[in-house]
Amino acid sequence: MRWSLAPLLKRFRRSEDGAAVVEFVLCLPLMILFFGIMIEFGRLYWGYQSTISGVRDASRYLARIAPIDICLTGGSLSGYEATLKTMIENDRSGTPVLPKQMTVDTVTATYSCVAGTYRTSPAPVATVAAQVTLQFPLGFVLDIFSARITKLTTTVADSARIYGG
Repeated sequence: MRWSLAPLLKRFRRSEDGAAVVEFVLCLPLMILFFGIMIEFGRLYWGYQSTISGVRDASRYLARIAPIDICLTGGSLSGYEATLKTMIENDRSGTPVLPKQMTVDTVTATYSCVAGTYRTSPAPVATVAAQVTLQFPLGFVLDIFSARITKLTTTVADSARIYGG
């Protein structure tokens, strides 16, 4: 009885057992990359929206407590910056609202006097600007496309007309 290797090789070549596993292994790195990108940009969006909301609330608060005659008497709004920073970072009960990887570096409060036909002219307008840094713990996943992205720094600002205080 003679044993031949040819039929065995022919059967091995036609067999599709394990093809799905090979395809999965080839697609897995791309799936991990897309998953990492979705997580990072989801966190970025959540943190950025929380910061926008906090800055908007801080500018509205400043518009209520700053003196309405600040354009006539002069002065500065820098004394409110620590309170505004706390408002951006925390809710009313003191619980942090930003992701742990997001930090508010600086908050500046300024005002400008807008001339026009307002009840008080020039009308004071307060602007709150927050410089925010977001750390990317999964930034190494994006190394395939460019240099390592570990953090992103941006400034979020909002203005409101001063009407009280």
